[in-house]
Amino acid sequence: MQLIFVNKHGLPRRLDLRRPLHALLLLLALAPPLLIAAFVGNRFAVFGGTADTDAHVARWRSQIAQQQKDIDAAKRKTEQDVAALGQQVGSLHAEIIRLDALGARLVQMAGLKRGEFDFSQPPALGGPLDAPGGSALDNLGFQGTLDALAALLSDRQRQLDVLEHFLLTQKLENRVEPRGEPVDTAWISSYFGRRSDPFTGHLAHHKGVDFAGTLGSPIKAVADGVVSWSGQRSGYGNLVEINHGNGLTTRYGHNSKNLVAVGDRVERGQVIAQMGSTGRSTGSHLHFEVLQDGRSQNPMAYIRDTD
Repeated sequence: MQLIFVNKHGLPRRLDLRRPLHALLLLLALAPPLLIAAFVGNRFAVFGGTADTDAHVARWRSQIAQQQKDIDAAKRKTEQDVAALGQQVGSLHAEIIRLDALGARLVQMAGLKRGEFDFSQPPALGGPLDAPGGSALDNLGFQGTLDALAALLSDRQRQLDVLEHFLLTQKLENRVEPRGEPVDTAWISSYFGRRSDPFTGHLAHHKGVDFAGTLGSPIKAVADGVVSWSGQRSGYGNLVEINHGNGLTTRYGHNSKNLVAVGDRVERGQVIAQMGSTGRSTGSHLHFEVLQDGRSQNPMAYIRDTD
């Protein structure tokens, strides 16, 4: 292989690369430019790589700084959440203590025995173990603690609901149970049971208690109820009959005037009539009866029950 080039005088020159001397001369001529090119390329590569590395490092530092900010914010929020949960737990404990005190007071006021309404003891719990676990605190955590307190509150609410229903029922029963005397100023002139009939003189069964008093004296209902009769009835004269529920009925007879009408709601102590001597009567008095499921009862059992 030969290389032909022109010298500065314009004359052609040939290099025969097959000859060692000519090949060496060509290599010596090309060595400096090649070395310069390699050095420059290497420097560009070094400087270019350094710039890229610095940019990556800067980005990583920025990301790390942002992540640190996020971690700090999360820690602050967690601390705030823990404080809020602590306050909530404290409030729930205080509410349970208050409900326990209220429940115990209501039970005492109602005169109930401790049992279902024992607010001083935790509710009875049980059931099979679904899965093994570590300590209660490890398993429950804050959310479990709140759930447990919520369950306690639910139990207290259930007990209070039942107790409230019981007390309300007890109160209503007390209100509709005949108690006390239907007159303020009178005296008992005839008791319940067998007696001599004032008109025939023969022994007869007296279904009520007679209260003798002044004409026009007020007659009062002995329990809450609804008026089921107000008007004339054979033997009773002017009669007021009150239905108290649970099969209980009271009758007020021989009135000079009835002050209530059928369907009226009346309360214990309310004046419903005035004493008189209408019907089968020998003088001004009140004939008072108590019936349970239509059967006459001795009113004295209710008259004496004034508590």
